[in-house]
Amino acid sequence: MEGDKIKISIVKPKITKPKVKSKDKPKIKPEGKSKGKPEGKSKKKVENISKRKSKKKIGSKSQLRHDLVSGDWVVIAGSRNRRPFDPGKFKPAWTEEEIEKQSGDKCLFCEPEKSGQKKDVLIYKTIDDDWSLRIFPNKYPAFERPKGGPIAEYNEGPYYWMDSVGYHELVVTRDHDEDLSELDPLKVAEVLDAYQTRYLDLMTKKSINYINIFYNHGPAAGSSIYHPHSQLAAIPVISPYIRLELDGAERYFRSKKNCVYCVMLEHELEQKKRIVFQNDDFVVFCPFASRSAFEMWVTPREHRPYFERSVDAEKVSGGEALREALRRLNKVLGNPAYNFYLHTSPCDGKDYRYYHWHIEILPKTSIWAGFELSTGIEISTMEPEEAAKRLRNV
Repeated sequence: MEGDKIKISIVKPKITKPKVKSKDKPKIKPEGKSKGKPEGKSKKKVENISKRKSKKKIGSKSQLRHDLVSGDWVVIAGSRNRRPFDPGKFKPAWTEEEIEKQSGDKCLFCEPEKSGQKKDVLIYKTIDDDWSLRIFPNKYPAFERPKGGPIAEYNEGPYYWMDSVGYHELVVTRDHDEDLSELDPLKVAEVLDAYQTRYLDLMTKKSINYINIFYNHGPAAGSSIYHPHSQLAAIPVISPYIRLELDGAERYFRSKKNCVYCVMLEHELEQKKRIVFQNDDFVVFCPFASRSAFEMWVTPREHRPYFERSVDAEKVSGGEALREALRRLNKVLGNPAYNFYLHTSPCDGKDYRYYHWHIEILPKTSIWAGFELSTGIEISTMEPEEAAKRLRNV
């Protein structure tokens, strides 16, 4: 029950690939073998174009790349990256002065009760009865907890709005100086387990249709508190970004009878050049249409539309993959500011079997300027193939 303290411990299980119900797993076919592929002369033309493209060295110069899911375009500005790679140009997420200001008894999260934080909704304890992870409501929430009844809606001429209700919570790990990249993989699995536990509770709340899980690392990424913590926001609306991914995945599934994420993953595993890390259940790679240098996705190997249905083995291997991605990012860029967020199917009761949950990691390697703001087209200053190579080799 919400508000009760819960003791949970994770024992590392033997990692096995869980069986997936056939209705949740679109049948994967090689794209070129779909029934709708042109025959005869048109087919030959397509093959010739494909052969010409294969001779071109990817990343040899600036390119406009197309995102297979969202339909967005990004610029991979290879010509901007001909200078020698200098990791020193990326600032650390936190300065020594910022860290010192929040050290010792000045930290708000080392002893949350003393700093006036709200009552825990979930707590994990060690065998010594000390806490290892706790979740409590955000003291300054973007979404206010509903007080019962329907959400109030308003109109003003052509405009429409509603009360910003929902649940905004903080997921805090124990160690003041160790972020997820430095924790034991089983501790990261515990974080994923905590996400899932709260997700399963929040999805039952009235008017909640989507639960957003995210992590901000450093002031440039939106964090004001040094002590490592994630956030959960359970909200009544499905964001435009998620809707774009859902629509793209559904459109591809209806056209190709395949999961677009599974097709991308299959291709990445064949090509290998954008792969960063992999284990039995997860693959970490730099996406083909990366929005920024060193962007990474942490994706289940098997088709998984719903994060909340993850089994223990997947949380263990998922924790290992997420930790490894962040560790490599910190190693290459010197602990940069970054965000990561978990994208999964909405909890509005609809069928999203065509979607595929995943975690996206976006380091702050560039800023939006006039071109990006005016077009919505992002510019990455390093080819994902080169970024993956650097991340893979540390």
